[in-house]
Amino acid sequence: MSTSSTGAAANLTPGDPPPAGKVQGRLAHWLTDGAEQAGKHPGPGATKPEKTHSWWRVMCLTGVDYFSTLGYQPAIAALAAGLLSPIATIVLVLVTLCGALPVYRRVARESHRGEGSIAMLEKLLPWWGGKLVVLVLLGFAATDFMITITLSAADASAHAIENPFAPQWFEGQQVPITLILIVGLAVVFLRGFKEAINVAVVVVAVFLVLNAVVVAVAIGHVFENTHVIDDWWGALTTQHGNPLVMVGIALIAFPKLALGLSGFETGVAVMPQIKGAPGDTPANPVARIRGAKRLLTTAAVIMSTFLITSSLTTTLLIPQEAFEAGGPANGRALAYLAHEYLGEGFGTVYDISTIAILWFAGASALAGLLNLVPRYLPRYGMAPHWAGLVRPLVIVFLVIAIIITLVFDANVDAQAGAYATGVLVLITSASVAVTLSARRKKQRAATIGFTIVTVVFLYTTVANIIERPDGVRIAALFIIGIIAVSIISRVQRSFQLRATSITLDAAALDWVLTDADEYDTIRIIAHEPDATDSPDEYRQKIKEERRDSGIPQRSPVIFLEVHLADSSNFEEDLLVTGEAIDGFRVLKVSSANVPNTIATVLLEIRDLTGVVPDVYFEWTEGSPISNMFRYLITGAGEVAPVTREVLRRAERDRRHRPEVHVS
Repeated sequence: MSTSSTGAAANLTPGDPPPAGKVQGRLAHWLTDGAEQAGKHPGPGATKPEKTHSWWRVMCLTGVDYFSTLGYQPAIAALAAGLLSPIATIVLVLVTLCGALPVYRRVARESHRGEGSIAMLEKLLPWWGGKLVVLVLLGFAATDFMITITLSAADASAHAIENPFAPQWFEGQQVPITLILIVGLAVVFLRGFKEAINVAVVVVAVFLVLNAVVVAVAIGHVFENTHVIDDWWGALTTQHGNPLVMVGIALIAFPKLALGLSGFETGVAVMPQIKGAPGDTPANPVARIRGAKRLLTTAAVIMSTFLITSSLTTTLLIPQEAFEAGGPANGRALAYLAHEYLGEGFGTVYDISTIAILWFAGASALAGLLNLVPRYLPRYGMAPHWAGLVRPLVIVFLVIAIIITLVFDANVDAQAGAYATGVLVLITSASVAVTLSARRKKQRAATIGFTIVTVVFLYTTVANIIERPDGVRIAALFIIGIIAVSIISRVQRSFQLRATSITLDAAALDWVLTDADEYDTIRIIAHEPDATDSPDEYRQKIKEERRDSGIPQRSPVIFLEVHLADSSNFEEDLLVTGEAIDGFRVLKVSSANVPNTIATVLLEIRDLTGVVPDVYFEWTEGSPISNMFRYLITGAGEVAPVTREVLRRAERDRRHRPEVHVS
């Protein structure tokens, strides 16, 4: 530092702490600088990935979430269905292959930009109703992803504690270990999440190979000791009677096994990561869609095979009491078999692999959150500016994950209900979306089939909610929080410019350039359009404005009309077209709101011509308060003063700010 430096920093000695302002400045710089934008974060749903990959490699990124459920799914199935676990798992597999898979294959075809089934419903349900549905679904999606983080970390800590080589002090420390894993996950994202797919491929490949070895060895033990099959079937028939009763009970228990359905929504979210072909177009990326369908089908078949074989072998070879809370197989059934039949060394390797994939499942979920939240809320004007940055969002999600872990005491079984609720609501909404899509396209057979699937998932969701309402409670907190933040943000951002781009067609551009060159002035009259576009209306309007606002008789004017579109939209691309109506020059633009659009057009005209335009309004009739509410909801209302306020905030220098005249 030179001797000429001034200010507090120049007087610091090496031992002095930096001033508070400088610390705050460094913190703000760290939060906002050097971090990827959340909407471009590599991982599920990345908008424009730097590098695309083969579908099977992307499947591994989905698989760290989907396949990791093998770490706890068999134990949860045994705890939920008891001796009926294999039958209930078969029901789960049938629903997966005949229900969820066809639904998401269609989602992949119709929502191929990584926005998932939520985007389909957004398009099918426009205006504010559609936005509200999206906000509610985002609440359930947040529940799904957040519980994935906390439940996976909790199960990873359980595997670490149960390992025979684990330090003695691990015992009873599941909450601290879980919190350490979650904090470690957040640190990775705070530093930057790179090469996710390369890591995922290794983690998934090792995990699946080890599981295949455990299941194969377990099946071998079953064939060597066939009496376990007779013992199981005898106990089953004694407990439940005839096979029809067993199937009925398995159907009732099925909702508790819904954890095995996770991963489908993430599967369509990662579609932008899949390598396409030269012939692909943004509107119809055929190769990318084909790769996504292969991803979904392959993952579903692999997972279904493991679910059936693992459920059968764990039920036959592990005593039922071992699955109870505190038992050695609770939350870790396959790990129990690995230690039991392959030795402590192999069992430890299996534990390490399970811990790695469960921990990385949290990474996949967190990446999904970092892409999901910025994808929707900023477009609606329903998120603060910092919601587009990775580090602030990671800190928010970290705090939420810590709270959830403490509330549930890092218990896997206690969080299963909330996880299943989030998964099932998303799958049910996807089923509704594809059903509505098939109906709109008049595909009768598809409509009937998807309706049946929707009913099945609707039953499963309702049954799960009744049985385990924790998921709805957590989702309700997320939904309330999202809606509250959305309303506050929408109001706070209501006076900012909203257009992401603006284009003037040839006629519109010619008019403004002509007025600027020949008259050195541009006068714009804001006109409320109607269905007639009668020349008499323009004639009457210009007569009144010349009289009331003092516009010279020979001074040329241009009318500006904003035709209201979906007022629930926030960010939009504007196209201004010029249309001559009986000698009157009229600029027309379609937009979700009037004042902000007028302000944007005026500033664009100023920038294109170098002339600061004047705009002329009539006072709006009615109460200012009611007109303000109309503006917030419909995009119209108190146009003149709101336009001036938008201009004032967008351009602080009055010399360069378009003048607003009201008469």
